[in-house]
Amino acid sequence: MEISLIISYYKNIPNLRLILKALALQSCQDFEVIVSEDDNNSETAEFLDEMRQAYRFTIKHLHQKVDNGFRKNEMLNKSVQAAEGKTIVFIDGDCVPHPDFIEAYMRYTEPNKILQGRRVMLDEKTSQEALKKVSLNELNYWKLLFTKSRKLKEGLYLKYFTLAIDKKGLLGCNWGIQKQELFKVNGFDEDYVQPGAGEDVDIEWRLKGAGLTTKLMKNKAIVYHLYHKRSYREKLVQENLATMRRKQEKNYIQCLNGIKKLSVA
Repeated sequence: MEISLIISYYKNIPNLRLILKALALQSCQDFEVIVSEDDNNSETAEFLDEMRQAYRFTIKHLHQKVDNGFRKNEMLNKSVQAAEGKTIVFIDGDCVPHPDFIEAYMRYTEPNKILQGRRVMLDEKTSQEALKKVSLNELNYWKLLFTKSRKLKEGLYLKYFTLAIDKKGLLGCNWGIQKQELFKVNGFDEDYVQPGAGEDVDIEWRLKGAGLTTKLMKNKAIVYHLYHKRSYREKLVQENLATMRRKQEKNYIQCLNGIKKLSVA
């Protein structure tokens, strides 16, 4: 198994249905899917039982015992431990992968590298059409030019080069890394129990502190972000960033509350 794709998911079967359809059309099929559910929902379990019969790739389903609020990082750590692939790729449950998405991560994975992808921001109409029809037909660069979708340059597929150098940080909805590298920083920090920063900004600075460097996957590993209104307040993000700065001051490159529960020496 080369690739384990972890999908961070919460109560949206129509999105998940479209994502799985896109994964069935991947140019490379050497991967497993781990649905990392920050909830415990019987409808999701029943749906995935049905999907296992429809698709050839392995679908694992990890979930909480109870819904205790935002515990995404806890579920990500459990999913990393369950992953059988050499390389782990992370997307969110509102991101639909391009047909060459898995192949791109397989092609460019290497030790000591953080692979950073980007996303196309679909407009509301395009998203609704895709979900209603369970169709991927509109999700290509040339058709999206005639919509109100944003960040279209991210959707131009270029197999061997990128259009520009992107100095923006890691996006939790599209990135990858060899599994072994995550254990250098003890995985995701479970102290973050609010959305924003904990699942991307925090782990990025810790991985870089452990000596990893970034490799840009722009125009190679593309996802299409389905439109929705923002589900959390900026105040929560700022609180998380304040928490992160305190951890940076103490140089907690290996988080204490991660895959393993560590104590301060």
